[in-house]
Amino acid sequence: MSDNRPTRRMAHYVAEADEGGLGAVDAVRVSERKSNLWLDAWRDLRGRWMFWTAGVFVVILVIIASFPDLFAPVDPFACSLSDSNAGPREGHPFGFNFQGCDVYSRVVHGAGTSLSVGILVTIIIAAMGIVIGAFAGFFGGWIDSLLMRIGDMFFAIPYVLAAVVIMSMFLDNRNILVVSLAIGFFGWPAVARILRAEILRVRSADYVMASEALGVSRVRTMFSHVMPNSIAPVIVLSTVGLAAAITAEATLSFLGVGLPPEFISWGNDIAQAQIRLRTDPMPLIYPSIALSLTVLSFIMLGETVRDALDPKARALR
Repeated sequence: MSDNRPTRRMAHYVAEADEGGLGAVDAVRVSERKSNLWLDAWRDLRGRWMFWTAGVFVVILVIIASFPDLFAPVDPFACSLSDSNAGPREGHPFGFNFQGCDVYSRVVHGAGTSLSVGILVTIIIAAMGIVIGAFAGFFGGWIDSLLMRIGDMFFAIPYVLAAVVIMSMFLDNRNILVVSLAIGFFGWPAVARILRAEILRVRSADYVMASEALGVSRVRTMFSHVMPNSIAPVIVLSTVGLAAAITAEATLSFLGVGLPPEFISWGNDIAQAQIRLRTDPMPLIYPSIALSLTVLSFIMLGETVRDALDPKARALR
């Protein structure tokens, strides 16, 4: 028998997407911040007072080195023995050295020399270290062994001592370029080793192996994928190395084998002022303070950039 009773139909209720919470899961977050190594590093750096302090001082130093006459209109070579060891007066806030030269003007003009040597040395070291370290780390094998053994030989030679020997051979032809080459030629092994280690780490990444599987040449893979992800430690080391290069130039000039006396250099001024240190220490103290603050600023800048580019260091803070 058939049942003629009316069948009760169940009402179906479909919840709105917003009520179930699925819309929030399925929605594409178009407003989410982009993230990569450099953006994360910048977000970390802009909140650190040490970065801004060092950065502002470096910017001021670059401006002073580029336009010294705006900050010290007195000619640093205008010396008069009648002003020998004279104290500060109007227009001459740091007084005079034993040759009668304005100490403030020489400190200001010496910034350009020190910064020029530091930049040139950093470029030389970074260029040699990047090329040698990249080929050693990416290609490996006998190329790696050969380049690293050459680096070991350079590591065994103290680069300041080697620069002293080289500069002793060019006493009649000393200038900023010669001093920079003498310092930079022996400073590349550290950069090469650090870059090699980073490339060995990045070389086994999935995206590098995928690039090679797609038929991309090894050289293109190195410059397109491996190098951009390995260069961060080199930037940090170059920033700190610039401070070391400025110190090395001052050391060579202080020893008398760096820049000749006709070049205004903090090292030259310190060397000339040491003979009257007991009677008049101020001509030595002023360039020493300028040298110390410059080196300290670049070291602080390098330290903060290193911490910002290291994800593990950011995670610990």
